[in-house]
Amino acid sequence: MKQNIFKVGTVIGLLLLMGFFTSCEEKKANTKQELGNIAKKEETVNKVYKTPRKPIVFITGYDKTKNKFYDNARTYFKEKKYQIVNEAYSLEEIITWMNTNVTENPYGEIHIVNYNNPLKGLSLETTVNGEKITTTTLQKAIDKNSLPKVKKGINTNSKIVFHSNGIGNNQELLNTLKLSFKAEEMPQVLASPYFNVFGGEFTNHFLAKPYYVFYPTAHSPGKIDLSKEIAKKYPQERDIDWFSALTNERERYIGEAYTKQFSIPIEWELDYENSDDDIPTFVMQEELMDFIANDLDLISDVKDLNIPVEKFRWTYTIKNNKLIIKGKTSVLCVLKPLTKPYGDLEHIKPDTSNKRLYAMK
Repeated sequence: MKQNIFKVGTVIGLLLLMGFFTSCEEKKANTKQELGNIAKKEETVNKVYKTPRKPIVFITGYDKTKNKFYDNARTYFKEKKYQIVNEAYSLEEIITWMNTNVTENPYGEIHIVNYNNPLKGLSLETTVNGEKITTTTLQKAIDKNSLPKVKKGINTNSKIVFHSNGIGNNQELLNTLKLSFKAEEMPQVLASPYFNVFGGEFTNHFLAKPYYVFYPTAHSPGKIDLSKEIAKKYPQERDIDWFSALTNERERYIGEAYTKQFSIPIEWELDYENSDDDIPTFVMQEELMDFIANDLDLISDVKDLNIPVEKFRWTYTIKNNKLIIKGKTSVLCVLKPLTKPYGDLEHIKPDTSNKRLYAMK
């Protein structure tokens, strides 16, 4: 009986010892894992990046009118001693240049100068001779792997700054642009919700807040009616004399509102070759507008621009079995330069670290 008790006691003791050593081993393993996690965290926090390269500027277009946006931007950045890259008219060419010219030092600031119609996206192409960049076209290019990938040279401190008009309002587009520049790490992408103005009368670079009024091209109601319409549209803006602003083409004193004019075209081709329906014809503009309003795809394109369908001048033609519809609206864009609210009258400096001036993704 005593022997049995001794044996049982011995077994229990062995089991307890095994449990003790197992527990110790588990604690050691857990401690080792925790130390490893802490080391990884410290490595991430204390990661030292090499000195970034000097800023690089991509001039992504050329001036076709008396508006010297690109020439003035080129002059502005040359005076800042930034490296200038000309004739990169697509995102594909920009990324290819970055991959070709990568060095041991990461990219710091990359400035992309692109004069655009803010209601339509960027005038920068996705690929060479490809579609202009919108959220949809850029995402499509990414999904199809049409764009080259940034191989290296980008880290979390890299800044891609778009000097365009109103792109900072388009958060979805900024997110998609950020994805297109992703390497091993994700860069910062910045753009202003305001207009970028280069080569002003008083400042080489400033930002201006836009206000819009539209009318069917070639059918202007006149500046008096347009000034009443835009005043009704922006009742909170009481500092602008709208009629004066609509008749003023430049900033004659610091902070004076002035107007730029441009047009937005739309064109659709509807193929009726294999359709059971006859190609429709229209006698009046109202009939054509009703046709557009009742077609979900067509009216969706108009709504994407956030412009009422009646603000376009609509025409149509029939060629073979195709119905071709064209619309065109004229845009009067009143620009109010951003000025300091105190002290001497001067423009606010376009500081990319200022979150009131630039959206960041």
